[in-house]
Amino acid sequence: MTGLDPDLRFDKHKAGIQSNRYFKIYGLRLLPDLYEGFNPLSYDEVVSLEIEIGIDLRSAGFGVWQA
Repeated sequence: MTGLDPDLRFDKHKAGIQSNRYFKIYGLRLLPDLYEGFNPLSYDEVVSLEIEIGIDLRSAGFGVWQA
C-alpha cells in the first residue's frame, strides 16, 4: 500500500529504502499485470482488499509480507 509510482517504489526497495533482505536478493522486476487492475484505489478500498490480495498472491507462490 503506497501512494508512490510502482517503478519508484521498486527502485527504492532495491536500494534498501524500506526494504528487506529477501526483496533485495530476489526482487527482479515488476509484474504490471498483477497490479494495474487495482490502480487507482482509495485508501479505504486498499485497506479492505490488502489482506485478501496478499493471501491470493501468497497462494500463487509469491513472497508477500503485510502488516
